[in-house]
Amino acid sequence: MPSSAARLVEQLDPASTVLLTVECQRGVVGPDSALPELADAARTSGALANVARLVVAAHDAGVQVLHAVAERRPDGRGASRNARLFRAAERLPVQQLTGSTAVRIADPIPVSGDDLVVRRLHGLSPLAGTGVDALLRNFGCRTLVVTGVSANVAVPNAVFDAVNLGYTAVVPADAIAGVPADYVPAMVRNTLALVATVTTTDDVLASWRRPRRVR
Repeated sequence: MPSSAARLVEQLDPASTVLLTVECQRGVVGPDSALPELADAARTSGALANVARLVVAAHDAGVQVLHAVAERRPDGRGASRNARLFRAAERLPVQQLTGSTAVRIADPIPVSGDDLVVRRLHGLSPLAGTGVDALLRNFGCRTLVVTGVSANVAVPNAVFDAVNLGYTAVVPADAIAGVPADYVPAMVRNTLALVATVTTTDDVLASWRRPRRVR
C-alpha cells in the first residue's frame, strides 16, 4: 500500500492538478478589507503568505492557477439576496465592485499571464454556476487544490462542489482562513477531512518538487 506522501504526490501530478485561490482579493484580505477581522486572520495566521507560496510553486511546476473572485455590479444586477450574508454585504463600507481595486488579487499573491481569474456575481461557491467546472475539465484537471477564504463559507462550498463534480479535493489547512480562528481547525477536522485530502503547504510544495516517473 502506498504511503500517504506517495498518494499525495500521485494526487498532485502537475499535469492534472489545478490550484484554486478563493476570494484572495484586496477588498476581502487586503489592508482596506470590508471584513477586517477575516483579513487579519488570513494574514496573522500565515494563510495568505502560504497561498502566495503555493501560487509561486504552481507557476514553477507548471500547475494551472485559477483565482476565484466574488464581485458585484455597481447597480447590483444579478446579485443574490436570498441569504442574510448577501444582505449584510450590501451595507459594508467597502464594496467588491466590478473593475475596482477591491476585486484585484491581493499582495503578496503573484498573478501570471497563464493564470485565469474567474469572477462571479452571485452565490456562495466559486464553482457552482460559474463555468469553472468546464474550465477544469478542459485543463484535464483531476485534483483541485483549494486555498483562500473563508473557511466559514466559500472554501467548504468549493470543496463540496469539487467532490460532487468528481474531482479529488486537496486542502492545505494552513492556506485557508476563517473567523473565529479556533473554528477553522475544528471545521477542517470534522468536516473537510471527511471529503478532502487535508495536508500542509510544505507537503504540497514537496510533492511538486518530487521527480516523477516517465509514463
